[in-house]
Amino acid sequence: MKRIAAFDGPIKLDGFNNLTKALSFNLYDFCVARNEKEQEAYVKYIYDRYSASRITEILKGICQIIEANVLAVSDQDYDPWGASSLVLMSDIKGSGVSEVNMHLDKSHICAHTYPDFREDGKVCTFRVDIDIATCGEISPLRALNYMFEAFESDVVVSDYVVRGYTRDTQGRKVFMDHELSSIQDYIDPKILQDYHCVDLALQSENIWQTKMLRTRMDEASYFIEDVDTKDPQIQSYLKLVKEEMRSLVFMWPES
Repeated sequence: MKRIAAFDGPIKLDGFNNLTKALSFNLYDFCVARNEKEQEAYVKYIYDRYSASRITEILKGICQIIEANVLAVSDQDYDPWGASSLVLMSDIKGSGVSEVNMHLDKSHICAHTYPDFREDGKVCTFRVDIDIATCGEISPLRALNYMFEAFESDVVVSDYVVRGYTRDTQGRKVFMDHELSSIQDYIDPKILQDYHCVDLALQSENIWQTKMLRTRMDEASYFIEDVDTKDPQIQSYLKLVKEEMRSLVFMWPES
């Protein structure tokens, strides 16, 4: 059986597009909490801004962007902190389609939050993992800019994988139906200006990754209370934040 291994211009497909496109969007936000009071304030901020219901609303926004209808929602807050949300979605543009087929047509989005607060640490970390899986022509990459708008992101790691195959009108397997050189191609250049980006692309395997490290920093925003960012002590805290950020992009072990 002949096969088309990669995207090679517009291809006339036969029937439903069975390709599965999965985007994993992992972001990290940092804050300096110099004492217990500031740490409690940051925990409250995270809970208020990124509760399960708030995360669910963001996931529904993603559904609107990729033109999917919400079938079912399940979300949960955790004690003492953290939240999860799962949204099942479908495309019901066609008529006479069963609910099972509708479900297969678009799949799901799930999100989990992971706050990291160490009693002996001064730098707090908040991580959000969002996984979007779609079937058919629509790519979840279209939702990237919206996710940057919805979350405050100091470090972002995005992975995009295309799996499965569909067929053209001659019966040949098609493993990629759109051109892609980098995930950055789908991110607004104005957003990219704020980051240093590192790409990994395995084109033959339909795997892409982009790591993003914020370089344009509003230094005062990393503190709960107003601070003088020129103060040497404040600069020492900011140095810790930058070291934490770089360790996630370049995978440095803790000293």
